[in-house]
Amino acid sequence: MTKADTVQKITEKTGIEKEAVEKILESFFVTIKDSMTGGENIYFRGFGSFTNKKRAQKTARNISKNTSMTVPAQIIPHFKPSEEFVKLVKEAGLTKV
Repeated sequence: MTKADTVQKITEKTGIEKEAVEKILESFFVTIKDSMTGGENIYFRGFGSFTNKKRAQKTARNISKNTSMTVPAQIIPHFKPSEEFVKLVKEAGLTKV
């Protein structure tokens, strides 16, 4: 499902104009990005949480050149679905990804 598909479904379900839904959805994404880049975690009860995780420094190898390099520690965004959300997906009985 794309952003356009999401906008269309929300428009159909709520009756709100497409342009308004697009602005709201885009504002939602900007708010999430701004909060996470500011170091805040975001929690949506019944849906999941967006958190920043620290990935430790590690040594990587280039097998073809037989060299190694150090990959510095970094912060990455992470989404963890709620138990309720996971349960709904499991109950849907999906067999393909």
